[in-house]
Order: sequence, then structure tokens, then C-alpha cells
Amino acid sequence: MINKYFRPQFIECTIIISMKTLIIYTHPEPQSMNGAMFTTAVDTLTQAGHEVQVSDLYAMQFNPVSDRANFTSIHDPAFYKQQLEEIYATRVNGFAPSIEEEQRKVEWCDLMIWQFPLWWFSAPAILKGWVDRVFAMGRFYGQGHIYETGFFHDKKALLSLTTGGGEADYVQGGLNGDLAGILRPLHRGILEFTGFSVLRPHVVYGPARQSAEERAHELEAWKTRLIHIIDESPIGIGAY
Repeated sequence: MINKYFRPQFIECTIIISMKTLIIYTHPEPQSMNGAMFTTAVDTLTQAGHEVQVSDLYAMQFNPVSDRANFTSIHDPAFYKQQLEEIYATRVNGFAPSIEEEQRKVEWCDLMIWQFPLWWFSAPAILKGWVDRVFAMGRFYGQGHIYETGFFHDKKALLSLTTGGGEADYVQGGLNGDLAGILRPLHRGILEFTGFSVLRPHVVYGPARQSAEERAHELEAWKTRLIHIIDESPIGIGAY
């Protein structure tokens, strides 16, 4: 017999999907807008229940010079060819400990964010040097693993950056040209080349010319985006 006074109790459960995020932070001044965006990202993602690892390249005093110091192994002592040394190091676990640590961070993450100022229409040299040393042939690309067949086809990447000029300077026909074209070597030539799916870049235009209130608004917009970043779709080839 059914007890008419019985009411089943349902407990509402919220399932939190955890995402592993690696943030590569590249700015020498912690009090800069880039510094604020970096700490906002770490705090927001951590509070949302995601795992976060960081590489603060300036604080680490990361050496951007790529040479034999990348390796503990030696493939050819008579002639240095970096890609051949990378392939060999991949086979014999011959990467220097500092490089191995960075490589494992990239392999660990679901989402990689680069936080940097646009310098000379590109990323700062220390960030490019990080790529030169860490993105090794045989381990991160090669042997048929590029673009759609890349090793990182299941990962996403996002460029978060600041510019010196205003938004109108970075459009087609503007003073500096289309920002999408400026970022293409990073989007296509590094990230998509190794298999990453690229998200829409997050750009703060000319923060040095903004008021404190405007910068605070930009940080709130960044925080809001990060809260929902796990659901974002890639922009796709041809969107930049």
C-alpha cells in the first residue's frame, strides 16, 4: 500500500566539470594590466573548481636561448641540428629538467592561455624562446602529427593580450592593420600546427590610456569570460 503522507525527498546535485589550465604569463611588471589579468585568471579558474598550473616566465628567469642546453642527451656532437637532437631526446628522455617540466605542463593541460603584451607585432622574445625550446619535434609535432593530426588535437588554446594602440588601429585599413593577421603566425603557425583548437583571442586595447574604472571593467569582462570558458567553441580555420 502506498502511504499518501510519504513524499520522496530529492537532493539537487551540481556536477562540476574540472578543467586543467596552464597559463603562460609574460610580463616583467606584476602591477601591469597583464599582471592583473594573470592573477584574475588564476583566481577565477581556481575558485570555479578548475586545476591551474602557471609558468611566470620573467619570475622564473626563463632562458629563451635555444641550444644544447635544452638537452642532457647528445645525438651528434660534431654538428648541432636542433630538430634531430629533439627527436633523439624524445626517444631517450634526454631533455634538460627545466624543459621537461614545461613540456609536461603543456601535455597535462586541457586549456593553455598565453598572457602577454603585443610587442613589435608579436609576442615578447621570452615567450617565443619558450616555444623554441619547449615545442620539440618528435614530442610536440612531427611524424605526421601536425594540424588536424597534431598531438594536441584534444586541447584548446587562447591568446590573452594587451596592445599599445586603440581598437580602431587594429582593423583592416587601420593604422596597424587587422589584428587577426598579426596573430596568425601564433594561431596557425604554432598552436594549430601542433593540434590545438584556437579560441577567440581576448584583447584589451590600450590599457595605459584607460582610466582605472575602464581597466576594472576590462577585468570583470575577462572574469566573466573565464567562468564560461569551458563551454567555448574554437573559432576555426579562416576566422583569422
